Amino acid sequence: MNNTFNDTMLRAIKGQSVAHTPVWFMRQAGRSQPEYRKLKEQYSLFDITHQPELCAYVTKLPVDQYNTDAAVLYKDIMTPLKAIGVDVDIKSGIGPVISNPIRQYSDVMALGKIDPKRDVPYVLDTIQLLTKEQLNVPLIGFTGAPFTLASYMIEGGPSKNYNKTKAMMYSDEATWFKLMDTLADMSITYVKGQVEAGAQLIQIFDSWVGALNQADYDYFIKPCMEKMVSGIKALGIPVILFGVGASHLIQSWQQLPIDVLGLDWRTSIQEASHQGVTKTLQGNLDPSILLAPWEVIEARLKPILDQGKAHSGGHIFNLGHGVFPEVKPEVLGRVAQFVHDYTAHK
Repeated sequence: MNNTFNDTMLRAIKGQSVAHTPVWFMRQAGRSQPEYRKLKEQYSLFDITHQPELCAYVTKLPVDQYNTDAAVLYKDIMTPLKAIGVDVDIKSGIGPVISNPIRQYSDVMALGKIDPKRDVPYVLDTIQLLTKEQLNVPLIGFTGAPFTLASYMIEGGPSKNYNKTKAMMYSDEATWFKLMDTLADMSITYVKGQVEAGAQLIQIFDSWVGALNQADYDYFIKPCMEKMVSGIKALGIPVILFGVGASHLIQSWQQLPIDVLGLDWRTSIQEASHQGVTKTLQGNLDPSILLAPWEVIEARLKPILDQGKAHSGGHIFNLGHGVFPEVKPEVLGRVAQFVHDYTAHK
């Protein structure tokens, strides 16, 4: 590994002084990079993640190209589900498709337990390759949160309204809470494998939990999230939580033992501060703005960075969701450079 390790992001989370605001991009690995698109002509997502050297290359590529302050492991939140008996496939243009959806309590009881060394050794090998030999920035591992994973498992694939998921939640609490508990335990074990292999931070993606109101979140979701986050925190690493359209859950998230609260673009850094959030905030440029002219991008970046510097808990710059395939790689590089320059301590 390069001896000049860039620990800016880790320092920012701890509240220590940093030379500039750290920056990374969700879905920075792949998507918009021509090198990745060429690989995708030959390999599926699961093909790439099963080949550690190839997966490490895809993970490290944006760090080299954009000069980000962290790498995020290239994989999918569906990765651990196969190990517990979920028949999932990632279909182009659709997303995860599950052929054996959860319908009743016995379906949950039939799920197995994950053993990372046995079931996902390629993930651990990729992490070790990156952290021991290749990266000079922290590696972010990740897992899906129980609600978001359950939404795919119950719906059988992506959904716009989560009707089947909510129907189970409201009508069959025994099955619902058993599924939440099972997925929380799976994620803790899965993350432990990642951390032991060398991941220095963990992001929990609860991408679709914004579909619930706060009262339902607090009753149906928060207990398993408290268990899951506490279990991950016990491993001694920082935890980031992110969801889309979940601004109304900020107070509930602030109460969880997370270190970093990720915001989408619907709520400003300043608004979160005014709501009493004291944790480090991550975000939150609307990724669509990356398709606009540079003067528009720059005008949108400045208030986010100014508010981030004013926030008492510190700030990590990111997008409000993942990078679009249409975004030009040079734009991401320019954004990262601007964040570094604009926030640098002169």
